[in-house]
Amino acid sequence: MSKKPDWFKGIFPALVTPFTKDDRVDEAAYRELIRYVLPHVNGIVPCGTTGEFVYMLEDERKRAIEIALDEVNGRVPVVAGTAYPSTRETVKMTAWARDAGVTAALVAAPYYLKPSFNEVYDHYDALNKLGVPLILYNIPQCAGTHYQWWTTEGMAYLENVVGIKDSSGDMPYLMAVFEKVRGKIGIFTGHDEIVPAALAMGADGAILASANVIPDVWQTIYKAVLSGDLATAQTLMARIQRFVRILARQGPTQAVKEALQLLGLPIGDSRHPMMKGDAFRREDYEEVRGVLEELGKIPPRPMTYHLYPGGPTATSQFPKPPAAPSEVRDMTLLVGEGFAGPPFSELAHIDLLIGRKDGPVGKAIERALAEPRPGHELRIIFDRPKTLLVPTVTVRTKRQAENVYEHAAGGVVMALEALVKDGTLPPALLDDIVLIANVFVHPGASNRWRVRINNFKAMKAAVRKALEGRPTFEELVAEKHSARHPFRYAP
Repeated sequence: MSKKPDWFKGIFPALVTPFTKDDRVDEAAYRELIRYVLPHVNGIVPCGTTGEFVYMLEDERKRAIEIALDEVNGRVPVVAGTAYPSTRETVKMTAWARDAGVTAALVAAPYYLKPSFNEVYDHYDALNKLGVPLILYNIPQCAGTHYQWWTTEGMAYLENVVGIKDSSGDMPYLMAVFEKVRGKIGIFTGHDEIVPAALAMGADGAILASANVIPDVWQTIYKAVLSGDLATAQTLMARIQRFVRILARQGPTQAVKEALQLLGLPIGDSRHPMMKGDAFRREDYEEVRGVLEELGKIPPRPMTYHLYPGGPTATSQFPKPPAAPSEVRDMTLLVGEGFAGPPFSELAHIDLLIGRKDGPVGKAIERALAEPRPGHELRIIFDRPKTLLVPTVTVRTKRQAENVYEHAAGGVVMALEALVKDGTLPPALLDDIVLIANVFVHPGASNRWRVRINNFKAMKAAVRKALEGRPTFEELVAEKHSARHPFRYAP
């Protein structure tokens, strides 16, 4: 006999919880986020993992659920996260959520102390007595306990268990769940990287961190798989894979919040111990921005460039976030930095100078080219704008020379071509500015393609950061405690 409810299907965002600068739940921002996702989703999930429920006080969790219920106003199901480490607290919160009017409760396995499978079963058995629809939540990377198929099968027979969300990313486990309980309860995936595969195998939907940011893309993928159009699903998944991989592996709470800020939604930051620039790294930020630009989520916006105050100007449009500046006031000397990987030996790090041809950067190029530098030979690798490559590490072997002057240089050139094409470097400026790229290539680098693509990413980030004045003073202060040397952990 099936207990799978008709409403438990489709795309449900695991909502982030917005916080104000003084660390309170930001009701206005929360409502704005819900309004943003609502046209594209089949339900919402407040106070799940991405919602930072483990960092919230009981009253804050209750208020977040109340806001979600009020803003949705019955238009879609509201599945509230109600998990605590103990059965007593979980029963209390789940009973409150039931009385508040949630559609169902999403309950992760008891975490921190690792209970036996019998104890996990008894935990859900106690919740079953409350009479509220329950969705099992398997997230071993956070809870520390991975359901087994036989445990899941047993819990699926509890009267009020109507579904399961599996965030393990463990396809063999998920296949066993399909074998044992398909049709009896709803089966959702919560691992963003495997959604099309899970849907193709029969999953009813997905509860996703990334659906905060790209709910429309996920809805298109869901409907494409449902209609048998796997080609569309495959194409879209390939376009967003970098984004969802970062969210799944680099701290989804801060990653999602910064992605939403790139779109102009005022979501704030995660609560400590999560910090800006740590689990969600600065190089990840640049990757996420790139994917959102490719999806059209960050549209072109105007920029005015002043060669110097009161001097000639140029205008352009290129994709940039709403918070980015609308003008560069003085092109005499700008500084940027880019970093990209993996793997370790093929990491790219670029220190960049941009400036007027008749200014200090242009003069530095002329002087440098006139001086011999054995092992650090300089090369002009691009004509418009004129760009000088400076090797950071002494070039001693043929392989090192190839990696620096062919593959790293090739990546830098790719970036400059892309930046000229998209308008970041406007045609009117190309003959008036020059660049110096100080390029790091590890002496042990072997993977030529990674050297090239990492230098492409690092150069693109360095140019944009220079033109946009990033990091700002406020960003430096906000990230001062999470700053790390990329090659050595030295807090």
